[in-house]
Amino acid sequence: MIVTIAGAGNMARGIGTRTLAGGHSLRLYDRTRAKADELAASLGQAASGADVAAVDEGAVADSDVVVLALPYPAGRDVAAAWAGALAGKVVVDISNPVDFSTFDSLVVEPGTSAAEQIAAAAPEARVVKAFNTTFAGPLATGRVAGRPLDVFVAGDDDAAKETVSTLVTSAGLRALDVGPLRRARELESFQFLHMASQERLGLNWSSSIAILP
Repeated sequence: MIVTIAGAGNMARGIGTRTLAGGHSLRLYDRTRAKADELAASLGQAASGADVAAVDEGAVADSDVVVLALPYPAGRDVAAAWAGALAGKVVVDISNPVDFSTFDSLVVEPGTSAAEQIAAAAPEARVVKAFNTTFAGPLATGRVAGRPLDVFVAGDDDAAKETVSTLVTSAGLRALDVGPLRRARELESFQFLHMASQERLGLNWSSSIAILP
C-alpha cells in the first residue's frame, strides 16, 4: 500500500521505518519541505531499495493510508484543510492532546478526543486512532525486550481498522482492535498518564515522545 505521513519528526521516522519494513511505499510531507527531504533520504539509506520520497500535499490523493504524525491541534487543522482530499481515505491520528504548558491536563474537553475532533474536521475521512501509545524510540526498532510492540487500534469503520491493522502487522507489530473511535478518549488519557509518569519512573520520555513534530 502507499502510506503518506504528514510530519517529519520522531514519530514520522518511527512509523516510516516500520512502514518500509512492511514492504510498503512511503511518502513524506512536511510544511517545511527540507525536513521531508531529509527524512526521506535518511530512511531510504537505511532501507536499501525502499520506495520512499518527499512529496507535496497533493500526493494525498494517491495514498491508501494518511498518517497525521502531528501534535494536536495541528493534526486537526491539517485534516480540516485537506478535508476534500481525505474523503474516503483511511486517516490515522497518532496524537496525544497534552497541555505542554503545564503538563497537567489534556486540551480536549471531557467526553471527546483528538481523534474525534479530527473526524469532525474531515467528516468524510475514515479516521482511525493508532500509534499514540507507542514511543518513537521503541517504534523504530519494533520490539521491546524481544517482544513486538502492541498498537491499539480504534475506529468506527471496520474496513479502515483492518487496513491499519494490516499495516501494523506487516511492520512486525501486534495490532489490537479496541473498538469504536470513542475509545480514543481512554487511549489518549492512558498515554498522558504514561508520559507524565516517565520522570517518576526514572525514564527519559522526552527523547522518544509520541506527539512532538
